[in-house]
Formats: sequence, C-alpha cells, structure tokens
Amino acid sequence: MTAERQSRPDRLMRVLHRVVSGVEWLHRNSRLDAGPPRPVNHDFSLVISRISTEADGVRSLRLTRPDGGALPAWQPGAHLDVLLPSGWKRQYSLCGPPGERRYYRIAVRRLPDGGGGSREIHDELAEGDRIVARGPRNAFPFVAGRSYLFVAGGIGITPILPMVRTAATRGADWRLVYAGRSRASMPFLDELAGLPADRVWIRPDTEFGIPAAGGELLAHAPLGASVYACGPVPMITALRLGLPGSTARGLHWERFSAPPIVDGRAFTVELTRSGRTVEVPADRTALEAIGDVLPDIAYSCRQGFCGTCHVPLLSGQVRRRGRARGDDVAICVDRGQGHIAVDL
Repeated sequence: MTAERQSRPDRLMRVLHRVVSGVEWLHRNSRLDAGPPRPVNHDFSLVISRISTEADGVRSLRLTRPDGGALPAWQPGAHLDVLLPSGWKRQYSLCGPPGERRYYRIAVRRLPDGGGGSREIHDELAEGDRIVARGPRNAFPFVAGRSYLFVAGGIGITPILPMVRTAATRGADWRLVYAGRSRASMPFLDELAGLPADRVWIRPDTEFGIPAAGGELLAHAPLGASVYACGPVPMITALRLGLPGSTARGLHWERFSAPPIVDGRAFTVELTRSGRTVEVPADRTALEAIGDVLPDIAYSCRQGFCGTCHVPLLSGQVRRRGRARGDDVAICVDRGQGHIAVDL
C-alpha cells in the first residue's frame, strides 16, 4: 500500500511535466511561426485603390496597404479613424465583406454643410492617394444571437451591411428595413438585391410620403429579435419609443450625430496640464468646447460608450451620461456641476 501511494504521485508528476513541457514548446514555436503580434490601434498608411459612386452624393473608398499586406482583423460594427491630409479626423464604418483583410471599404456621404471631412474626400482625394488610418475600433459591437431586426437610415447602412451578411452566414433569423429619402440617395441597393427579397424591405420616403414611424419599422422584427439600428436621431428615437410595444427584446443603436443636450447647464473645465480653463455653455458639450483650444483631442463615437475621450477627473462632480467609470469623465456627454478639473 505504501509503495502504491508513492508511485501514483510520481507517475502524476511525470505526466504533468510532459504536459507543461509540451505547452511551452507549442508556445515558443507558435510565436516563432506567427511573428510579433500586430497592434490594431495604431496609425498606419493606406492607399485609396478604388473609388466608386454608390448613390447620389455617396462614394465608397477601397483602402489597401501600400505593400499589399493583410490588414488588422475587424468585426461588424467596427470603424476606422481616418486622418485626412488636411488634418481633419473623421470616423467611418467598415462596410466591406466581413472578415475581409485584403482591403477595407468605407462609404462617405458628401455633406455640403458639414465640418469639411466629407467635402475633402469627395472633392480632393483620388485613386492612388494615401491617407492615414487608426484602428479599427468597435463602439457598435454585434453580439451573437438567434434573431435580429436590422434598421438602417440612409448612410447608416454602412455598419449594418456587414451585420446582415454575418447573420445570414450564421443561419440566424433576420430581417432588414432600409429607409432613406429616395432610392437614388440610398447606397448599396445593388448589393442588397442579392439577399432574399422576403427578408429585406426598402422604404424610401418618396414612395411612402412620410418617414417611417417606430412601430412601422419594428413590425418586421422576428419574435424576440435583437434590433440593431443606425441612422438619424429621429429614427433612433422612434425605435426607442416603439420598442416596448413590439415583439423585439432589445435595441442597439448608433447615431449619425451626438445625442442632443437636454436640460444642459453651463460649467467650467480646468485643463490642468494645459493650464487653461474652458467655459462650456449650456448648449455645447465639454468635448466641443475643449476642442476649440485643443483641436487634436481624441474622440470617436461622441455618444459616451467607446471610451476614446474618457479623461481622468481630478476634482469636481459630474452628471454622468456615458459609460465612464471611477475617476474618469466622458467629455463628449458627461456634464460638470459647477467647476471640474481634468487631466488635459
């Protein structure tokens, strides 16, 4: 009995030693084969290899590495920060085939009254030009599920299109409602024509007279569906109001713009590293006001959840509207109460 008790631990230790040695060998050799890990949240150069007209005022750009190498992996809902030659930084959803790493595709609607980024892309960039990108990052993650309703408004089809293709590949039960001003203004209708017609509803305002109501959009949801929507604020608001009376069970959305400021109050932000104090009016965000004096400040979603603009809060109290936690503040949506100091 004594010998048996001793031999079992000995055999066990020998087995464990072989297992550990094998794991260490695999770890060393897999790293040698794979090479150093490639970071995904850094600046890198891209070439505009193709520009296509997708709709009235909408161009798509196919972006590749100058050396033709593989691009960082991405998931549906991801976007790129695009650093334009003029210095503008803009965010555009990846809308190419899911899993494609030979190229990225983004689509840009020209906004004559916008900040200038879309005009630069439409009027000044050409095939063969280079831009700098950062990312990809995902502030609009697509979660695995059994059934979905996808709702897109105009250029909001860009993050939705890869989600639709992924849901179809996975065999999920899905429906797509695609709204817009007119068919001529709605990009990628030709690609959607290749999807099952009974799962896709194209709804231009010109053919129905008025924009769709929330209940009208949600009427297409499969039972228990998760709703993924991207579009203008009125469309998102209509979906949020209509959700409780629908068969859907949850809503995930991305807006075209930052959420409106409701009951805003003026406050001041002390930028301790910069030695400045910024007045934030009741109708502006801290991000906008700080951007006037620090134009290079980083931001992405402007909705409080991606974390790009979160900065350490050194003193003061804030009304939290985003997802900043602990001692951070989301300067795109959080508002100070009186005077706050941040590490900027």
